Amino acid sequence: MDDSRLFTPFVPAGASDAPIHHATVPARARKIVSWNLLRRTGAAVENVVALIEQEAPDILLMQEATRGISAIRERVGGAYAWAPLPGRIHGLAIWSRVPWAHPPAVVVLPSGALVHRVCQVLDLGDFGIANVHLSHGQVLNRRQLRCIERSLPKRAAVLGDYNIVGPALLPGFRDVGPRAPTHAMVDVLPLRLDRCLVRGLTCHDRGVLPRGPSDHRPIVVHLAPSDDDGARERRMVQRVRGMAAAVGRLRRAGARAGRAP
Repeated sequence: MDDSRLFTPFVPAGASDAPIHHATVPARARKIVSWNLLRRTGAAVENVVALIEQEAPDILLMQEATRGISAIRERVGGAYAWAPLPGRIHGLAIWSRVPWAHPPAVVVLPSGALVHRVCQVLDLGDFGIANVHLSHGQVLNRRQLRCIERSLPKRAAVLGDYNIVGPALLPGFRDVGPRAPTHAMVDVLPLRLDRCLVRGLTCHDRGVLPRGPSDHRPIVVHLAPSDDDGARERRMVQRVRGMAAAVGRLRRAGARAGRAP
């Protein structure tokens, strides 16, 4: 085996993307890694297995995965689903450490003239995940994001290779992924193409990993449902109860005034 093809140990991408001390990550948070494998000339099964063994993610999202990547199940177990792009040898893949209740759904996206695109949507129960490899067109890929949003639950994350330059412009979502570049165009211009946008979730940790044999660096995030929605609902209930109590007091005061001689 060529050791140079194996995944190398974690190296923080910079101060802003250095991993937070794991004591601050709640137990309910899911560790999710996303990596564009660069189809046949990039990461092989051995590299993906090494990444899983090193990082121990709950979920691994892959882009440009070929049919042969399914062999990771024989090496590390878990659940696996592959969704090839129409007419291509590669596509999207999701690996999960534990079995899922339902396999990922495949959503057909608005497509460009050359490549037809799909995305995978996995329901984790407490939130959903979309695995994406968007088009290069800067108007089209944002249209694809809006299409994906319609297939997501209230709490959701969209991870993968966005191929987007600049903000994603997806209403209701926050970009919580690492800010370090994840891809170098022609090994010269660094770009942050691999991203994580969330709605109703909190990112407790994030980082960028070495790229290994691919032309993309994997990103890693720790996500958990936010408490903001629950707190907002509790405050609303308290307001409604307070208003009801105030109305009751006014009615009782009016009734007593009506009985007075």
